[in-house]
Amino acid sequence: MIRNFLFTFFFFSGIILISIIFIPSFFFPQKIALFGGKIMGYFASFCLRLFLSTKIIIKGKENIINNSKFFIASSHQSMFETFFLQTIFNSPVFVLKKELLIIPIFGWYLKKIGSISIKRNKITKDNLGFFGEILSLVNSSKRPLIIFPQGTRVLPQERPPFKKGVSRIYEELKITCQPIAINSGYIWPKKGPKKNNLILTISILKPIKAGLDKNVFLKELENSIYSELDNLN
Repeated sequence: MIRNFLFTFFFFSGIILISIIFIPSFFFPQKIALFGGKIMGYFASFCLRLFLSTKIIIKGKENIINNSKFFIASSHQSMFETFFLQTIFNSPVFVLKKELLIIPIFGWYLKKIGSISIKRNKITKDNLGFFGEILSLVNSSKRPLIIFPQGTRVLPQERPPFKKGVSRIYEELKITCQPIAINSGYIWPKKGPKKNNLILTISILKPIKAGLDKNVFLKELENSIYSELDNLN
């Protein structure tokens, strides 16, 4: 209980402090706010190691795509990956639910770094222009897009079917997908107490090349990530 309290207190206090320190970045070039995001990612891993004695391992670095455009599709079990993946990749552009943008300061930061929002399970004027916005961003930026195809944080044992939106993105962008499996939910679950003295693994899987039928891609992506999670668990 004491470890949980210390982790929660210091982590959220630190994230709030970093957010406040970087408020002036809203008036300066975007790269300054992106640097703040990387600091948050390193701080998240620091808190896990310090307070929960978590060992963090990154597998498959040789699979990281270089010198070509790609998008990231990652499993989503905790808040950890939303922070830490910014330290591995070149300031990824997040696809996230629109409600996150209304959070004071943190939501402003998400807007500043160019996050793309969508109202889940709704057809709106904004959602209809969603894929056009993504295509424009990918064509004009070297930053990879990142999406969580499960749609929300899930428990480590859960295996919900991936949302079809990821296959639509794959079809529209016509670029390689970088799958990632992360077993963070065992240490930092969606609900309940955190666990200590465990290994948190970020597994960077073999890329899925562009050109597949979108339904074939979706099944291959789902099998790739869930098979790796079964191995990690």
